[in-house]
Amino acid sequence: MALFTGALPLVPMASGSSFAQQDKGPNVVALGGGHGLSASLSALRLLTSELTAIVTVADDGGSSGRLREEYGVLPPGDLRMALSALCDDTDWGRTWRDVMQHRFQPGQGAGGSLDNHATGNLLIVTLWELLGDAVAGLAWAGALLGARGQVLPMSTVPLTIEGEVRVTAPNGESALATVSGQARCAVAGSLEQVRLLPADAPACREALTAIELADWVILGPGSWYTSVLPHLLLPEMREALCNTAAKRCLAMNLAMDTKETSGMTAADHLHVLRRYAPDFKVDVVLADPESVVDVPAFRDAAAMIGAEVVMGKVGASGSRPVHDPLRLATAYQDIFGNS
Repeated sequence: MALFTGALPLVPMASGSSFAQQDKGPNVVALGGGHGLSASLSALRLLTSELTAIVTVADDGGSSGRLREEYGVLPPGDLRMALSALCDDTDWGRTWRDVMQHRFQPGQGAGGSLDNHATGNLLIVTLWELLGDAVAGLAWAGALLGARGQVLPMSTVPLTIEGEVRVTAPNGESALATVSGQARCAVAGSLEQVRLLPADAPACREALTAIELADWVILGPGSWYTSVLPHLLLPEMREALCNTAAKRCLAMNLAMDTKETSGMTAADHLHVLRRYAPDFKVDVVLADPESVVDVPAFRDAAAMIGAEVVMGKVGASGSRPVHDPLRLATAYQDIFGNS
């Protein structure tokens, strides 16, 4: 039975904080999942307090997969990561970010049911059980963390990603095999005929409203088939993204040839979106120059979805393909300012 806990608590803004002294900034909605969305939110929270994250809910691996299977809830992992990314860079924010991200490791004993669960996943599921409402539970979690923005699921029901992958049949001929589940799709190679189940899954009402009222919608970066594309596969959300009066920015990944996108170029990534959502148009595509090998082909592909290409150094120093929050924030700020 749902428990009514009263008004949300408010965490005081840090005294003298530059964030407290700046304008609210544009109303921004960021869509995606996992590490890609987390990187985008870490940058965007430096620019605006009017920030909404809309998160994929198809994860079926690890702690999230176990909780989803055992309790029938939305997979909380990507939602947890989004909340953590919205924590302020204060003692309060850093502490709660670390609490949310803490993962239980097998101890000296025989091990138990908490092994490899993230604390934040357990907290979110607890709030869902107490409140009986996914959106309200995330709002309470955000209030506890002092999150600078709100986090919403893309759908109110757990989703399953399916696709077809080309395999070699015993007779040596090429054939299509069905791959089901985000964890398997993420390592299957280039997918075809990607779809979401249930096909008639409802979009989160609050998420649709946020898209309608936004000044800017940011899609990506993130795993292309399992974090970015799903937002365009859910019918109500695709319609909202196509019809919103907001400007649209597509943030490209730093690594193009991954297990999920084996053999694909930067231009191929754009062709995928156009194939699944031909009516979806973009105003700006943001890409790091080191991630685009064939720039003319990339610009041509961007033009087919109505977009201008903005090249900017947004990757962190080092060998790993990770976005730098400050560089990404600078790129977003330039894009917002030139609109």
